[in-house]
This record gives sequence, structure tokens and C-alpha cells, in this order.
Amino acid sequence: MPEQLFFTIEVFLNGLMTGVLYSLVALGFVLIYKASGIFNYAQGVMALFAAMTLVGIMEGRVPFAHLINAILGTKIHHFGWHVNAFLALILTMGVMLLLAWLVQKVIFKHLVNQEGIILFMATIGLAYFLEGVGDLMWGGDIKTLDVGIPQGLNLWIDETTYNMFDYGLFIDNLDIYASVVAAILVLVLVGFSQYTKQGRAMRAVADDHQAALSVGVSLNFIWIMVWTLAGFVALVAGIIWGTKSGVQFSLSLIALKALPVLMLGGFTSIPGAIVGGLIIGVGEKLFEFAIGPLIGGATENWFAYVLALLFLVFRPQGLFGEKIIERV
Repeated sequence: MPEQLFFTIEVFLNGLMTGVLYSLVALGFVLIYKASGIFNYAQGVMALFAAMTLVGIMEGRVPFAHLINAILGTKIHHFGWHVNAFLALILTMGVMLLLAWLVQKVIFKHLVNQEGIILFMATIGLAYFLEGVGDLMWGGDIKTLDVGIPQGLNLWIDETTYNMFDYGLFIDNLDIYASVVAAILVLVLVGFSQYTKQGRAMRAVADDHQAALSVGVSLNFIWIMVWTLAGFVALVAGIIWGTKSGVQFSLSLIALKALPVLMLGGFTSIPGAIVGGLIIGVGEKLFEFAIGPLIGGATENWFAYVLALLFLVFRPQGLFGEKIIERV
């Protein structure tokens, strides 16, 4: 019995760690939705694009090598050097900043005050465009991402719990680092949103574009800033998920797992993204552990969506979302 209890605790802790990874993706959605009212379907692809760019820079890959070779008849794929992880990270942040500027100037600058469905469709187009550009730019092969984050069993936790309880808990080092990074991100983003002039301007733009413009808020600056922040969050999520499972095009599908997180936590709440992710992560792990064997397993594929459906029925604004009351 004690062994079964410790195994349950291990499943619970690993569920918390998985939930943090879901939350990292959900944060990008919340940031953009809070500032512009746009549900950014492209957030998952942004994480993929950021991770592919980081790997490409670190490995010294030639951007658009396949296209260049097809046109010029050359066989150049690498520059012949490697870039250390820190410098590559800085350069990738620069790429994501450029991407944010282009997204604002080319797309959303022309869609001010448009209906939400039009903005949503624009992000769908952006997602497929980025996926195609990423493939063309860095190639469609599965890439290994290693930025020096420890992976595998945490020996200290394993040995400590074994000496104390005669049962060693399996906790992945990568999940621990992801939890710390997520906690820091949440604190920084909450502080930025609540206590800075730019954060207050961001909330004003979300409430009413024209009213914000009338009091001197620069809509272009705010949207570039928000897309840049979302790009940085996507970069962090891409690093964690890319390190965990490899940089491949299925990485963009993590956005689908972020949807139930947003429905639980609320589309406008940064802490809600974290709490929702933890609930989903723990819930799906414990449900698979306790109920999965009784109904054939594979419950992690659908548990989060069923839970989100229940929330949509009984509390559609989520745990931390703002309840909207409209006069009709």
C-alpha cells in the first residue's frame, strides 16, 4: 500500500511538471488576447519556428539552403561553424522581434477595429505561412535541441526519497527547470501588466482600440510589444518542448493542448494560464493512472477536452476570466 501511495505522489508531481509545460504555451495566447482581443492560432507555430531558428543558428545552417541549391545548383547546407547556445539565443530573440514587427506592419496594422473572426482568420493564415517558411528556411528534418538544460532522472530527489521512504521518486530535471522558468515568467509578466505604463496601455488597447488611440496610446507600438513578448514566450516554450521531444513539425500541435488550459484558466488571466495548465497536467495523469486501465487507456488524448467542455457549460469565462455581461 505505501508503495502504491508513493507511486500516486510521483504521478501527481509529474502531472504538475507537465502542466507547467502546457502553461508556457498558454501564456502566449493570453498575452496577445489581453492586448488585442485576438485569439492567436499561430502561437504553437511560433514556438516551432523559434525552436527551428535556434537550432539552425546553433548548428550554422544556411537559411533557405534547399531553395538556394535548387536555383544555383550548389550543395551548400552549413556555414562550417557552430554558435554557442547563449549567442544563438540572443540572435533568435532578435529574429522573433523582427517577426513581431513584420506581423504588425504587414498584417494587423490594416485590421484595426475589425471583427474578431477576421483577426482570428488572419492568425490561421499566419500559422500556415510561418510553418511553410520555417520548413523552407531550415528544412523539415527532425532536429535535436541541446542548450545545456539537464535532462533525465534527478538523482538527488531519487536518492533522498529512497533513503527516507524506501521509494525513489522519478522527477525529470528538465521538468524542474521548466517549472522554475515558468514561475519567473509569470511573476515578470504579471508585474509588467499591472505595474508599468506599457502594461496599463496594453489593457487599454484590449478594451477599445479607438479610445486608446484618442488618449495618445500608440497602437502600433503596443501590438509590436505584445507580439514580441508572445514571441519570447514561444521561444521559451519551443526550447523546453524541443529539448524534451525534438524539434519537429508536430511541435506546433502543442497549441491544441493549450486550448483546454485557456478554457479553464480564462483567456485574459496570466495566473489563470498557469493554474489551468496545472489542473490539466495533474488531472490527465491521475485520470490515466486511476481510470485509464479500466477503460482501455489513452485517456490523456481526450481528458483535457472533456474537462474543458464541462467548464464551457458551467463556467464559460474560466476560473480567473472576467464574466462578460452584455445589455441586449
